[in-house]
Amino acid sequence: MTRSVWIKADGAVGDWETRKRRITAGIEAGVDWVLVDREDVSRVHELGRVNVAAFAGDDVHVMEAESEPVDADATIVGKNAEGDGTVDLPPDLSGSADLSALRQDGRETTGGYVRILDPEYEAFAEEVATAAEYTIVVGEDWQIIPLENLIARIGEETTLVAGVRNAAEARTAFETLEIGAEAVLLDTDDPDEIRATVELCNEIDRERLDLSWAEVAAVEQTGPADRVCIDTGSLLEDTEGMLVGSMSRGLFFVHAETDDSPYVDPRPFRVNAGAVHAYVRTPDGETRYLSELSSGDTVQVVDADGETREAIVGRAKIERRPMFRVQATVDGDPVETLLQNAETIKLHTRDGPRSVTELEAGDEVLVYHERTARHFGEAVDETVIER
Repeated sequence: MTRSVWIKADGAVGDWETRKRRITAGIEAGVDWVLVDREDVSRVHELGRVNVAAFAGDDVHVMEAESEPVDADATIVGKNAEGDGTVDLPPDLSGSADLSALRQDGRETTGGYVRILDPEYEAFAEEVATAAEYTIVVGEDWQIIPLENLIARIGEETTLVAGVRNAAEARTAFETLEIGAEAVLLDTDDPDEIRATVELCNEIDRERLDLSWAEVAAVEQTGPADRVCIDTGSLLEDTEGMLVGSMSRGLFFVHAETDDSPYVDPRPFRVNAGAVHAYVRTPDGETRYLSELSSGDTVQVVDADGETREAIVGRAKIERRPMFRVQATVDGDPVETLLQNAETIKLHTRDGPRSVTELEAGDEVLVYHERTARHFGEAVDETVIER
């Protein structure tokens, strides 16, 4: 599941200058969507590139086919209509005007907005979810039970967006029933809360890996090879690096160049990852050859506890250098990789980072090990022999 953060910036927030400040803070923080009234769509596009959802408006909540088009990525019905209680719900929920609008043929991306005022509106949100690509639910005096009910009852036919007021409420929405809402609609002017919510969303989406200890069998000098330095657009921490290896089933944890060295200044954005043939793990759980990487690609950063995040490649730097061949075994399975013969390249041992030039047989190093073959970077259930 890929989660997202929406920022609420319609007319209920205040005048345009107030809305503009909120939208700008959201774009700078990295929100995925901005929800505004129809008349503000072009204004948002002028502020930055972000997905824009627009309320259908007071007089067009039925979204008739001849309505004036708006350059929005999604149109949302329900405001000043049945969804927010302005217009009473019909006795037969399935016959509502909002649902009729959502079910019209030939419409672009649509969504429904529902305030959870009582159990009847919970039921209405479930009806909306059957027709809407996005189902936005907002509680006036938010209780966890309605959200639990909706998460349990609404399937994958819609993206459930839960209204929240701060990062703490966002965490609850993302973690409810261990599944959580796929998105949150954040209603706040506080830039710190906006940033914290986006950071929380990114954190929850991150993969956590179970790393294993592999015993080094041999470290031998080889001839020169073309090696790749992955220079990212992020500053990496002392405990972070990337997973790289000659065999997809066993990737070595290679540290970023964050340590001081008598030979060269730290380059905390860099991982000297190994020879061009090697695999590197990416955030989607796939692998890429180091030789394939270029500026703008995304790679997975991992720390010694297996916590991951993603980083953008700023540059892949390939140069011919003398190499070491590092061989190890994990659970009796032999794995290996080629790393540059240099003091600044380090693997993670029981005692912490250790330079490959000091590595010896019998040392234990962190690896990510899986008995899965790969085809074009994707895990496949077939027999593949790597030597």
